[in-house]
Formats: sequence, structure tokens, C-alpha cells
Amino acid sequence: MKQISLLCSFILFGNILFAQNIDDGKKFLNYEKFNSAEGVFKKLLAANPNDVEAAYWLGQTYLQNQDNTDTAAAKAIYQKTLQANPNAPLLIVGMGEIDLLQGNKTDARNKFETALGIPKKRDLPEIQKAVARANVDEKNGDANYAINLLNQAADREKKDAEIQVLMGDAYRKLIDGGNATTAYQRALDIDPKDARADFMIGRIYETQGYGQEPIYMKYYNAAIAADPNFAPIYYWLYQYYYERDVNKARDYLNKYIALADQDSKNCYAQASLLYVSKLYQQAISKSDECISAGGEKVFPNLYGLKAYAYDKMGDSLNAKKYFDEFFAKVNPDKIGPNDYATYGKVLLKIPARDSLDSIHNDSLAEVYIDKAVALDTLAAGKIKSLQTIAEYLVGDKKYAEAGKYYTKILKIKPDFGKVDLYYAGYNDYRGSNYVASDTVFTTYTQKYPEDIFGWFMKAHAEEGIDSTETIGLAKPSYEKVIAIADTTVDKSKVQDDAITAYRYMVAYYYNIKHNKDSALYFNSKILSLNPSDPQAMANDKALRAIPKEPAQQSQPAKSSKGTAKPRK
Repeated sequence: MKQISLLCSFILFGNILFAQNIDDGKKFLNYEKFNSAEGVFKKLLAANPNDVEAAYWLGQTYLQNQDNTDTAAAKAIYQKTLQANPNAPLLIVGMGEIDLLQGNKTDARNKFETALGIPKKRDLPEIQKAVARANVDEKNGDANYAINLLNQAADREKKDAEIQVLMGDAYRKLIDGGNATTAYQRALDIDPKDARADFMIGRIYETQGYGQEPIYMKYYNAAIAADPNFAPIYYWLYQYYYERDVNKARDYLNKYIALADQDSKNCYAQASLLYVSKLYQQAISKSDECISAGGEKVFPNLYGLKAYAYDKMGDSLNAKKYFDEFFAKVNPDKIGPNDYATYGKVLLKIPARDSLDSIHNDSLAEVYIDKAVALDTLAAGKIKSLQTIAEYLVGDKKYAEAGKYYTKILKIKPDFGKVDLYYAGYNDYRGSNYVASDTVFTTYTQKYPEDIFGWFMKAHAEEGIDSTETIGLAKPSYEKVIAIADTTVDKSKVQDDAITAYRYMVAYYYNIKHNKDSALYFNSKILSLNPSDPQAMANDKALRAIPKEPAQQSQPAKSSKGTAKPRK
């Protein structure tokens, strides 16, 4: 969520004895109670349409609600109020933020600089904070520019905790956890009751992964102790325990709902707990209830939740239907890698009416899976998406498609090993994609040149390519199999591979080179390993019975093609 802190909160929260003012609205916004904040600022504007500060914060309410961002509404209120207040720096900053959202960085910077040049020195820190906030919140913003402005503001307002919280947010945007933590701690030094500062320090420690739980939980609990009404911490903990402990997740969700504005997002959270409890039909029914009650502001994730539930129930057609609706309604920035990956898998599951339909579904699925991989910022997440799809395809006996996804893992995973190469190359082979299989097993032989398996499978892929068995493409690889087998101490481990290689050489020398003596030699190598091998015994008899011109005789030798028995 986007961050703000309050300069003061001397009016009791929710006290009906006093008219609500800007600080009340900002407090609602800090608590991420967007509907309540919107109500306060709209009432202030209704009483005074030229209230510049109320207009600015109403626009911020529309922009900061990441679940339902309304850029058009923010722009409209800024433009409308600017008509009567053309030199209001806060509104000019607001329009600069709109420019950032639309990718117009130069126009945004010009507006920011214009706004910064308007106020007197005593009023400048508020404008510096507003410019910094815009640059921190929007992805096209300049975090370093924000930090520079906040340092200037801090020089004048040394007891303003909001400046330090914004500073921490700016450093977080730069992925500088050390300086971010320092800034949040300065905010706590100024205001020990600043729950958001504790919350954000905890989130920094949480990103550091395994072993940090005692530390970040300490800060989360500190945030609750500092301000039990700070609702965002409860929603965060609900999400944290969502797949860890559904009962704890439910407890935190109930605490959040008791404090938050009542909307379809809260209803969605309740439905999602049914989903994580594997009560899929109940989750769908609850989602329908939430959608009916949501009116014009239905939380779009409800459609996504229905899609996931239908997928779990094996109803791919309905899963696709609700994924399509989810993608149509949600802000594209809110679509996650798992959404695209799951949708791709759903497309693969839909029964094809004919071969063209199958090709279309597979191609479209690949587009969305590639989107998932591109969107995920972690290599582990990218690999998980690809592996999940590949495993599904193997289960569906679509080996060539599975090989394609396993091969994509090799391009992402820097330390791929034998097992990764095996899955990619062997599934290509099983799917008759011999060229791709040969490419993977060539990499295997280059990385592990003394491992007989890589050469063994490379040879089989080459046999697949040389389908007419006329050029002996696999001969060099089988020769390498034989060379490694000859130097292996425990012959029993490589005997089957060696026999397969010798059998290929028998066929090669007899069928392609018409060389009876060489064929007999390699056939004898098989018999030295297994004297009772029926095929070798038959070949030996047939070869010795040939007087001359073996090309004119019946062919006693058989290719090794199709005898591969890959092992990990």
C-alpha cells in the first residue's frame, strides 16, 4: 500500500461531536479506509469547492487505493479545482503525479519544479513531501529525486515523522533496506506511536527470508501495540498466515474487518479462506454473494477466486470463463505471475475439438505462461511456473510440449544439473522432437563429458534424426559410449548401454558400409558381454553364412533405434 503519516491527530477518531477535517481524512487514508477518507474529503469540498487541500487529498485517495485505483477521478478533481486555483502548488503536484502515471516523466518533472517554486519557505516542506510522495508511489517516479527533496524538508522540519516514513519508502523503492530501516527508525524516534514505521521495518526483515521471522514479527507486534486501530497490519498478517495456518488467518481477518471499511474486498477475503480450506464450492457461492452485494465497486479478485476454485474442481471451461472476466475487470498491474501461469494451464486442460483447436490452445497457453515467467521477479518463481506446467504436460502424455517447458528452465536456472537436462532432453525424445533432444544432450555431454548417459541419449536422439538409417549420424556418439564403457571399472553398470552401442555398430557396418568383418567384430563384443544374447547369436550365424557381397543377402543385423532405456 502507498504510505502517509499524520502531522497531528488531536481530534478523536470517529468523534461525532466535532466536524471532520483534513487530518481526519488523512488518518482514514493512513488506515487504508479509502471509502471513509473519500467521504471526509468530499464533505469538505461540498462545503467549500475551493478547498485546495481537500481536493489534493481526495485525488490521493483515488490514486492510493491500489485495489481500485481511479486515475480518471483524481485527474478530474485536480483539473476542476485548478480552474479556480491555477497557482495552487498541491494541485500542480497532483497533475504531475497523473503525468507520471501516464509515462510523461518530463511533463511531470516540469510541474513538480513549478510547484516547488511557488510557496514561501515555511510552506515548502509540505510541497516537497507531496512531490516526494508522487515519485515514491508511482513506478515511473524518481526515488533519488524524492530523497533529495525529503532531506531538504527534514533540514527545516526536524520533528516531522512523515518525512522520515516517506524517506524509508523511497529507499525501499531503491531496494536499499539498510537506509530504509534507518529512516523508519528515525520516524519512530520522533513518534514512537507511528505504527506504519514499525510495520514497514517488519516488511523489510520479512523480505530477507528464512530465519528472520522472530525479528519481523517483533515489529509487526510493535505496530499493533503502538496503534491497535492500524488496520493494514491485520490484513498483512491474514495474508501471511493464509497458506500457513488458516485459523490464525481467520483471526487476523476478523480483526481487520472489525476496523476496515465494509466493502467487497473484505467479503473476498472471507471467500478466499473457504478456498484455502479446500471448500471450493462454498468459495464460489460466497464469491457470488460478494459480487451481488458489491454493487458498482465489486472487488475484481472475486472473479479470479471463482476461476481458481473451478480449476481445482476440474471445470476448465468455467475456470477460463472467470479468468477472462477477472482479466477484463482488474487493473493489469494487479495480475500476478501465478494468475497467468494458472490460466495457461487451464487452457491446456480444455478438451480440443480438433487438431487445430489443440494447437491454438497450446499456443495461447504458452503466451500466458511466458507472461507469468516475464512478470515474476524471482528465478525460483519462474522455474516453479514452468515446472508446474511441464509436469502437467507429462501427466497428459504431451511429452514434446513438456520438453519445451523443461528446456525453458535451463535458460533461467544458472546452475542446472543432470536431472534438469534429463527432464528436458528425455521428454523431447519421448515426444519425437529429436533435434531438440539432441541439442539438450549435446549440452549434457559438454558439461559432463565422462558421463556415459549423456552420450547414450545423444546417440538415440541422432538415430531419431537419421530416420532412414542411411548416414550413421549416431556413430560418433555410440563410439564415445563404447570408449567410456571400456574404461569403467564396474562393467555391470554400463553393460546395457555398451550392448546397445555395439548393436548399432553391427547395423551400421553391415547395412551402411557393407563391411561383414566389422559387423562380425562388434557382434562378438556383444557376445563377450552376454554369450546368450539371442539377437547377437542369430546375427553371428547369419553373418558367417554370407559368402560375399553382403548387400545382396538378407540383412541379419537390426538397428538399436527404439531401445533406449534412459536413466536419471
